Amino acid sequence: MTAPAEPPDATTDEKRWLTRGVAGIGTASLLADVGHEVPTALLPSLLTSTLGAPAAALGLIEGISDGLAGAARLAGGALADDPARRRNVAVGGYTSTAALASLTGAATTVWQVGILRAGAWAARGLRVPARNALLADVVHPKAYGRAYGFERMMDNLGAIFGPLLALGLVAAVGVRWAIGLSVIPGILAAVAIVYAIRHTPAPSAKARVPLRIRIKPVLRGDLGRLMGAVTAFEVGNVAATLLILQATQLLTPGHGTDTATTLALALYTLYNIAATVASIPAGRFADRLGTHGPIRVLTAGVALFALAYLGFAVTGANLVVLALPFLAAGLAIGCVETAQHAAVATLAPAEIRGSAFGLLATIQAGGNFVASAIAGVLWTSVSAQAAFFYLTAWMVLALIGLALASLRHSTSS
Repeated sequence: MTAPAEPPDATTDEKRWLTRGVAGIGTASLLADVGHEVPTALLPSLLTSTLGAPAAALGLIEGISDGLAGAARLAGGALADDPARRRNVAVGGYTSTAALASLTGAATTVWQVGILRAGAWAARGLRVPARNALLADVVHPKAYGRAYGFERMMDNLGAIFGPLLALGLVAAVGVRWAIGLSVIPGILAAVAIVYAIRHTPAPSAKARVPLRIRIKPVLRGDLGRLMGAVTAFEVGNVAATLLILQATQLLTPGHGTDTATTLALALYTLYNIAATVASIPAGRFADRLGTHGPIRVLTAGVALFALAYLGFAVTGANLVVLALPFLAAGLAIGCVETAQHAAVATLAPAEIRGSAFGLLATIQAGGNFVASAIAGVLWTSVSAQAAFFYLTAWMVLALIGLALASLRHSTSS
């Protein structure tokens, strides 16, 4: 299968990268994340306060949901290899996620919450590779960095606005109705995806691509070496909740629990703002540096993570000093997520682009779980410093892998 034709609303001049398709996909990411963050932020209250479930129920539901989402991303990659099928998966994934997540607000038992949450996360996992493959269809290849940077920026904005909307809705209508009303931004996200698809080149009239999970083709050549380095990074890419925990524990002796929690959340907001601000500039640099650009920006992001984790390991309770690793980590994730997607879009052949994005998303989900689990064990059994030194070591290994991938890519190009 050949690469998709140039989008009708785009141009061969890569400077015109913000096409209607890119804008539609970015808007969908913003609205979908707002819709996702509302039930996510309110799920603990619904389970424990409203339904009287123990904290263990929340952990079990989230664990099962995360596992299903990871598996769904791999399956979603196989579906997204077909240009026609990926459109249906994207629309269906956004619509199903919105409906199932909002219905948790009407659940009357814990098992109902579990089924709805797991279904919403599975649908969310299915749509990710389709969305990323669609984005590569609607922009010039030399503008992949800016397009994926824009999408990441919009997603990060959703992560900022979503919890704020949740707070406002709870104050106005209560927890259950707040979760139910999250369907509105979710459905609007599906509408935005439909708009983007209307400005995507129609797939050629060829036989439908067979539905199968492709892993070996993705692991060949430059793309395979990139995936190896990304795996090393993701195994050390801990959940941001551990960063918040470190800040809370460091600040509690001097400020008290309530103030320390508030300050830690403020630092996390700084992290999200930094990620939002960094995304498009990271994409611009990736595009300007040519075919090696995404890997170089990814390398810079991983190096920033290494510095951030090292900072978390050695910093004390000074609020200003503690803000530095949060800022570095936020800038790092803005660079890394943008560069990962741009690199995969650049290196993956068009016929397996969906599978490549599916494998990337699966590595991200699995690596984040492994990193958080092992870091948590080290934190409990040894110390927080040991956990962050462990994570720093993985960043160093990822930097070595990226250096080798860049060197071999230079030799082969």
